[in-house]
Amino acid sequence: MIPLTLGQIAEIVGGTVEGDGAVTVTAPAVLDSRQAEPGGLFVAIAGEHVDGHDYARQAGRAGAVAVLGSRPTPLPTVVVEDTQAALQSLAAHVVARLRDKLTVVGLTGPQGKTSTKDLLAAVLSHTAPTIATIGSLNNELGVPLTMLRADAATRFLVLEMGARRVGDIAELTGLVTPDIAVVLNVGQAHLGEFGSRAAIATGKGELVQGLAPGGTAVLNVDDPRVVAMRALTDGPVLTFGEAVHADVRALDLELDRLGRLSFTLRTAGASAPVALPLLGAHQALNASAAAAGLAAGVCLDLAAAALATTSLSKWRMELRTLAGGATLLNDSYNANPDSTRAALDALAAIEGGRRIAVLGEMLELGEESEAEHRAAGEYAASRAEVVVAVGEAARLIADGAGERAVALADNDAAVDWLRVRLAAGDVVLVKASRGARLDEVAAALA
Repeated sequence: MIPLTLGQIAEIVGGTVEGDGAVTVTAPAVLDSRQAEPGGLFVAIAGEHVDGHDYARQAGRAGAVAVLGSRPTPLPTVVVEDTQAALQSLAAHVVARLRDKLTVVGLTGPQGKTSTKDLLAAVLSHTAPTIATIGSLNNELGVPLTMLRADAATRFLVLEMGARRVGDIAELTGLVTPDIAVVLNVGQAHLGEFGSRAAIATGKGELVQGLAPGGTAVLNVDDPRVVAMRALTDGPVLTFGEAVHADVRALDLELDRLGRLSFTLRTAGASAPVALPLLGAHQALNASAAAAGLAAGVCLDLAAAALATTSLSKWRMELRTLAGGATLLNDSYNANPDSTRAALDALAAIEGGRRIAVLGEMLELGEESEAEHRAAGEYAASRAEVVVAVGEAARLIADGAGERAVALADNDAAVDWLRVRLAAGDVVLVKASRGARLDEVAAALA
């Protein structure tokens, strides 16, 4: 974050200072008091169940020097009526001051956006200082927090942008206008909230509509609803995907014994070999999308070399060997029908003994939830010898998996079942929506 005194912050957001207005914030803003850094700003949100103002002292002990909130706290505080709106105003101000030297990349899509963001950040950071979304902080609070991590040295700002309804991404592009907009897919995540795939496409298309004049849209040519978004911009369009007319393609895919991917990344005039330290053939499409770095001026050879250094965010296709010799594939951060099939394909590609798919509920699927859970179970049965469905809401997965299914009541039951039965050589996938908390199962096994 660029250094700002508390008095300057108050002026920017239209607040009043309680305490020492000369205190200078020099480190990032955070919502979690435990993540505060020396010189940082603690943003206190009064939620339905937790009031951030009550944690100001804890933030101070961690190093925060000031608070942005809706009432005074023990630390010097900028008091505003609406903390979220003030946070967004502050973030927009900071990025506007840096804009002449900053290239902003916005990225969205129900499936693969966090992995693609990690891949793209690896590509860009090999060229110049890059700030990217941590994990999947991609909403009305997460995006401004990422924006505030930019400083005078930053040259690329990569913002993952999520949406649960039409208008969400338009709100985010109202804070910062992207120079490059990457749309991965339309998919089915949040179908229950959007109501239809057409509405999802409308919501994701807001990123393209929000481009800066002359900005580049990077679109998945294999998704008809995405490639149709070229009509939403007068600027240049770069396409990626499997189709022969895509501008960027991943060809000659190969998986090693652990399911790690290598391929050739090809554009119209050049090609380069890529060896990803990541699991699953589906990462080829994500890596092709990361060629948005080409739109930012990165050469193909450098992009290919950078991709080989990528590490993914927490709980996404994490592979580790357990004490008893089994292999754990932890992809428990989130799930939808498309990402679940991709994870099951990755499981099937890993050499070993039995393949065990531990699956939980996929949330926000609306009227298609029952059919999609049954279909996930059926697909899992084609990729694994055992399908463990965890929780009452996942029993439809067990129904779909038929004779290969084991239905268990909760996470504790799943851990107990697995600990007794796992053998050396077995490969275990853990996958569900975040609300199912199957990361607890993975952690217990590890």
